[in-house]
Amino acid sequence: EQAFRFFFFLLLTLCSIDTSAQVCRLLGQPVLPLLSAQKDVNIGAVLSFHRSALLKMHTFTSKPEPTICGSFNLRGFKFAQTLIFAIEEINNSTHLLPGVSLGYNIYDSCSSIAQTILSSMSLMNGYKQTLSDTSCSRPPAVYAIIGESNSSPTIALASVVGPFSIPVISHFATCACLSNRKRYPSFFRTIPSDYYQSRALAQLVKHFGWTWVGTVRSRGDYGNNGIAAFEEAANQEGVCIEYSEAILSTDPKEQFLKTLEVIKKGTARVVVAFVALGDFVPLLKVMVQHNITGLQWVGSESWITSRTLAETKEYSFLSGALGFAIANAKLMGLREFLVNVHPDQEPNNEILKEFWETTFQCSFRTTGSGACTGSEKLAELQNEFTDVSELRIANKVYTAVYAVAHTLHNVLKDLKSSTNSSTKEQPTPQKMLAYMRDVRFTVKTGEEIFFDASGDPVARYDLVNWQPAGNVGLQFEHVGVYDSSLSSEQRLRVNQERVLWARNTGQLPVSVCSESCPPGTRKAVLKGQPICCYDCIPYSNDCFPCDLEYWSNESKDKCVLKVVEFLSYTEIMGKVLCIFSFFGVLLTTIIYFLFYLHKETPIVRANNSELSFLLLFSLSLCFLCSLTFIGRPTEWSCMLRHTAFGITFVLCISCVLGKTIVVLMAFRATLPGSNVMKWFGPFQQRLSVVSLTLIQVIICVLWLTISPPFPYMNLSYYREKIILECNLGSAVGFWAVLGYTGLLSILCFVLAFFARKLPDNFNEAKFITFSMLIFCAVWLTFIPAYVSSPGKFTVAVQIFAILASSFGLLFCIFIPKCYIILLKPDKNTKKQMIGKSS
Repeated sequence: EQAFRFFFFLLLTLCSIDTSAQVCRLLGQPVLPLLSAQKDVNIGAVLSFHRSALLKMHTFTSKPEPTICGSFNLRGFKFAQTLIFAIEEINNSTHLLPGVSLGYNIYDSCSSIAQTILSSMSLMNGYKQTLSDTSCSRPPAVYAIIGESNSSPTIALASVVGPFSIPVISHFATCACLSNRKRYPSFFRTIPSDYYQSRALAQLVKHFGWTWVGTVRSRGDYGNNGIAAFEEAANQEGVCIEYSEAILSTDPKEQFLKTLEVIKKGTARVVVAFVALGDFVPLLKVMVQHNITGLQWVGSESWITSRTLAETKEYSFLSGALGFAIANAKLMGLREFLVNVHPDQEPNNEILKEFWETTFQCSFRTTGSGACTGSEKLAELQNEFTDVSELRIANKVYTAVYAVAHTLHNVLKDLKSSTNSSTKEQPTPQKMLAYMRDVRFTVKTGEEIFFDASGDPVARYDLVNWQPAGNVGLQFEHVGVYDSSLSSEQRLRVNQERVLWARNTGQLPVSVCSESCPPGTRKAVLKGQPICCYDCIPYSNDCFPCDLEYWSNESKDKCVLKVVEFLSYTEIMGKVLCIFSFFGVLLTTIIYFLFYLHKETPIVRANNSELSFLLLFSLSLCFLCSLTFIGRPTEWSCMLRHTAFGITFVLCISCVLGKTIVVLMAFRATLPGSNVMKWFGPFQQRLSVVSLTLIQVIICVLWLTISPPFPYMNLSYYREKIILECNLGSAVGFWAVLGYTGLLSILCFVLAFFARKLPDNFNEAKFITFSMLIFCAVWLTFIPAYVSSPGKFTVAVQIFAILASSFGLLFCIFIPKCYIILLKPDKNTKKQMIGKSS
């Protein structure tokens, strides 16, 4: 706010108004771009060519002197050259903006808010010394502005330009506050918001178990907003902040010493530094003087990929530092472009001379040994400007230029295709702003670029680790990624084996306020301290009960989840039952094929071979239905297991009952004058099987409709574990299914018992009697065993009853026939079958 007041007061003092001509004449010197090239359409940029501006107190009684900027910024100059490289690449393209050439006006903000505002006004209005009443009606000098690198100047830039709907695209301003569309309606950026980085840092700290950390931040929009978001996310993750210090590059040395003293006295071994690079360097210099080492640094993207810091040997104590950085990229042809920069390209350009003097530590103003000759070679130099191995932020400048170019391309394309040809409409900043909200394209690095409703891109970060690199200081090792587009559990991925920690060790540092309490003790939070700080005191009698799904551990100091028990396929009992079930199916199949191969023999044809084959099929289903009782109970498996059991067994008993009745009828039919078989022929036999089975189907349908079985967690049987079982839903339905099956079994047993002594050589009734005797015995003993068996043994008892009764029917009815077929073929004749026993 003070900067805006100063600026508008300054504007009044710098203009004199000629009322007769309605002309505003600038009294001071106009702000000129340091690099410019005028073309068909021009792009503006505000970058930090210098790290600081010499601020003077203005008396407002005389004309202010021009701002003096100091400490040349190679990084900012590299951003400017990357911008020019991208523009020249677009101008040489035949696909993007054909027939239209882009120009540029690049201003120096000197990392100053006031200078950024002056530059933004010059970009909107131009830099002429006189402004008339027609100046406001002409098109703006630029259609979009790229910049600034820091958040605070960018906030000023977006605030001034926003009301005029000129798009502002930043490559490095990460303050989450800039996502506020009401305050900054024309702001976009190609770098993710600090909102995501702060949450990523909190998740990273939690991932390594660091619950006690200190924080250092820049005293500005970048640091204040970033660390506030970090503290909020850290609180949600259960991480506590021991101290929070704020620094600024313009602070006196005493302030940095005070911050250093806080860090030294702190017990946290991990320091999260959400600091701008320019603010961090003075603190590091003080730390070098006092030999502060052994801290585990966690950094923000502003400094975590700075080659200047990494290659300075005095800062080797930063080895092991971790932080999130923008994904790296390769820009083909950029290094060749950078090393060709030379003052001779624009002999009158002072910024090129200053760059040359800073790079080669020489001067164009002197002669002799320290003079610049112009023959120096950038290609032979390896510094922050010529290094293209780390183009994380430079790539965002490149992307920002292409975002403007693609937006302008879409605007011109639509204007060209407009049906209104009477007036040639020109692009406007308002159209650029509207089209930029929907722009979507892919740069040659393969990255897809688009903006969300807040003007932000998708947040993707590389996790980098500072590791020794011999004589060149430290290098950046890629050890993980963070992707905000994934689920919260998958966003952070860390390759911990590749991480090197502070003091160049492979041992994970420990940073906690209090160690974990030993068994038999509990946490007692200290008054006035964060929740991470506590005493461990022995347990008293004031124990609290665990929730129903939990149980106390052996030390009685923590509630742990109870073991969930059910009959599983993986345990021994489940495997054994499965083997018996599959053995039953295999044996039934073998007998089926044996009968099929001998289907024309008397032993098979006797007593309705069709019922025999149907009985074998139903027995296979009985063996298979036992498998539905094994495994984790679900809603579908609970309904299937009981209904499949009831229907398959009734089908089986119906077939046995039909065969028993056939035996009785066949004996009656041999009596003189008897025609009873016509009342129970093959059709009637099939009908009886279908009718008896249909009754069971109806019972099952009614059961499933009214109150079906469902999975149920039985918490009352055992205190230390949960029994996962199938609740019957309706006990009446279950016992109706079981009772109907029992009724048919008893009826079949009684009929077979009466027919057991009929005088045939091969009387099947006596084998049916034995089978039904076994069947009824099994299921009569099942009832008390089922009621009294606990947990998974209840299911095992039911499976055992199914398998035992199925094997009883299979062995008693079919094994005697198989014996005759295979071992006594001489008895497999019609004469033997119908002969009377003596």
